[in-house]
Parts: sequence; structure tokens; C-alpha cells
Amino acid sequence: MAPFQQKTAVITGAGQGIGFEIARQLALGGATVILNDLEPALARSAAEAVKREGGVGYAFPGDASDVGFIREMVDFAAEKTGAIHVAIANAGITLFGPFLDFQPESLRKVMDLNLGGSFFLAQAAARQMVRQETGGSILLMSSVTGHLAHNNLVAYGMTKAALEMMARGLVAELSPHSIRINALAPGATLTERTLEDRDYRQTWSAITPLGKPATVNDIAQAALFLVSDVAGHITGQTLVVDGGWTVMGVQPGGG
Repeated sequence: MAPFQQKTAVITGAGQGIGFEIARQLALGGATVILNDLEPALARSAAEAVKREGGVGYAFPGDASDVGFIREMVDFAAEKTGAIHVAIANAGITLFGPFLDFQPESLRKVMDLNLGGSFFLAQAAARQMVRQETGGSILLMSSVTGHLAHNNLVAYGMTKAALEMMARGLVAELSPHSIRINALAPGATLTERTLEDRDYRQTWSAITPLGKPATVNDIAQAALFLVSDVAGHITGQTLVVDGGWTVMGVQPGGG
């Protein structure tokens, strides 16, 4: 079965980690995927990896916080394949810092990418979907930090909570065009970045009710569900994938 056959998907932050695994599995499901990453080498290697597995992928490196770039990417996808059916705003930045010392430039950076990049990708993709008159699905990548306070992550958590409100708020405007929009809130996940911390797996295994952090496959499977036709009557919702962590709310280090 190829649930995404003849579909085109645009995914930001898809060079590695969760974004790449979502793109990879969409491609394995038949989709043509446009893989964005800020680092050109990562975008190209991700697209090549998709092709090696028999998928169709195009690298489109660039800054997903730049509105002009986002619109160029969406135009490229539409011109290359004729339509866009799925848009996933996965690109984001995590900046740790105590509130009392947090600097304006750091806040702007987090807001521009996490919120602005997601907002304008959703806008550009929705405009294209409206022109096509085919409907579509948009997915915003939130986080459990948008549900529970996390020390030194106030700015990041603010943006993630806002993305969930964006998904709810756009239901009225997008539903008449058969466009669904949802959010996905991953918890602790094993990626290239998080595994740079040698204690990450042990720390999160100890405080996650299911006894382990998520894999990128865990998150990708949830993402594919939300953007697929199987979830065709789901919009404006947030799916939390965290092994039960937000239910218990135990902070790393016992805080």
C-alpha cells in the first residue's frame, strides 16, 4: 500500500532527526518530498538517502524563518510536482537560558523560526492548496514544553504553546477549503542532537512512565497519521507523544 501516492509534501528542518524520518516515511509511502534544512549538505544528504530507498526527494536548503524563502520553496514544490498536499513545519530552534538573563536577540531568533517560520509556511502552503482546490493537511511541530514548564526554556515553551493555538485558530479559516491543520507535541526523543548528551537516554528513561524516550519512528508514525486520509476528520487538535511524561510531569534532575 502507498497511502501518499501522488502526494507532495514539504517538510522544513528535514535534514536529520525527526524531520528526516517523517520525510523518509512519507517518501516510502509514495509521496514526493521536498526536504528543507538550513545546512545545504544536510538537505542534500537527506534527499539522497530518500532516493537510495526508492523514494522521490528534492533538497531545498535555506532559512525557514525567512518569509521570502518559504514562498520560494512552496512555489518550487508546486512547479516541480503540480501541487502541494502536505506541509510540515518542523524547523525550530531550542535556546536554553534563564528568564532574568534572556536577551532580546535570542527571543527574536526563537520567535522568528519557531513561530514566524511555521506561520508563513502554513500560509504559503494553504494559499497553494486553495488555488489547487484539492484541500490538504498542515502539521505544526509543538512540544511537551508547550504543556508543562521546563526550567530555562520559557521562550521555547511559549512558541510551542502558541503553535497549538495557531492550529486551533486556523480551523475556521481553512476548513471551508478542506484544509486540515493539527499540531504534534513530541516529548523527549532520541535524535542525533539529543544523543550528544551521554546522559540523555538514561535521564529520560528514568522519568518517562513508559520507561524510555521516544524514537524518531515513534514521532514520525504519529505525524503520518495526522497528515494522512485516515485522520480525515481531525483538525485543530494536538497529539502529545511523550510516553506519558506530561501526565506525571517529573522534571530532569527531580526538579
